[in-house]
Amino acid sequence: MHIDIAGLPPERIVFETSPLAELGLALHALSEPGHHPGLHGWTTATSAALEPDLADRLHEAEFLWRNTFSDIFMPFAGVHGGDGRTGSTLAEDLDVLDRLDDERFVSAALEFTCSSLYDTGAPSPLTDARTRARAVEMATARGPRQLDFTRQLLADPASVRVWVRRLLEDCDQAFFADTWRRVQVQLAADARHKTELLRRKGTGAALEAVSAALSLDEQTGRISVDKLSTGRTDATGSAAGTGLTLVPTSFGWPHLMVLHAPGWRPVIHYPVHRPELPSPASVELLQLRLEALAHPLRMRICRNLARSPYTTGELADSLGITPPEVSRHLGVLKKAGLATTRRRGRYVLHSLDLTAVARLGSDFLEGVLR
Repeated sequence: MHIDIAGLPPERIVFETSPLAELGLALHALSEPGHHPGLHGWTTATSAALEPDLADRLHEAEFLWRNTFSDIFMPFAGVHGGDGRTGSTLAEDLDVLDRLDDERFVSAALEFTCSSLYDTGAPSPLTDARTRARAVEMATARGPRQLDFTRQLLADPASVRVWVRRLLEDCDQAFFADTWRRVQVQLAADARHKTELLRRKGTGAALEAVSAALSLDEQTGRISVDKLSTGRTDATGSAAGTGLTLVPTSFGWPHLMVLHAPGWRPVIHYPVHRPELPSPASVELLQLRLEALAHPLRMRICRNLARSPYTTGELADSLGITPPEVSRHLGVLKKAGLATTRRRGRYVLHSLDLTAVARLGSDFLEGVLR
């Protein structure tokens, strides 16, 4: 994922908090609690306290935030001629959503059916018969609720806009207002800190503080985001104004999201730093680790190393292979950051890095320790 910012003045890069964006991620956490183990207490308590009517309405609309995160939660990025600033309250953010034109509202609301067309600049389904047919076809495949929503949205966007706003306002009254009061202090402090870092040390330092997954190539003026998804956007000019907005979230971890729809202002939606959580491994390192563990012999080596340090010769005897073969497999594990070595006298001992392995998943760790 790339964002071009070549020539962009630093004052056009802003850190903002957004109640609406945070509500969107709170709703995602409620519908996918498995993505957010650190929020288990909050999701359990909030779900249990929901009135049945509101719970049913949220279930009807969850495709807006469960598998894809609709850009309707960041309307400040899509308003023509905007400055990238968010509302200070949910009501103000919803007022910005009301200012979003129908074509952009409909395209954003239909991301769950047309995500493959997200960054292609495809015409609006309100004006293009082919895109409209595609949206209906995909909604049909997703289920009857999605199909009903899509048909209503395409036939009468105004009524859907009223329905969505009322639903989000009811969420605010039921649980989000109290939640926002608790988290906004931390988010505002993070935004102020990053803004000061941007002012004093520059864009590269500010991005590094946001996430280890972000990097800036100073020569090309390109931000790279280490994600499995691909995309590209330009912060130096769009219908929604020039610039880049970064929005902190308390509910977002482990998601790092990038709004990169054509014509919209780019947005990086990042989780605030949590000291108890280590920095995520790069996608390249994750791939190396999974490939290293795909070989059955390396799995057996991991099993041995998980129990105690071994020399190359000991592993060769235990596995019935030659020392050079062991060395080759150990080289793969070391390159993936899964094995370590230390010298004891004239012997070199190899060990499994249990911390790195544990981050891959408890099933694997339990398997090699079983």
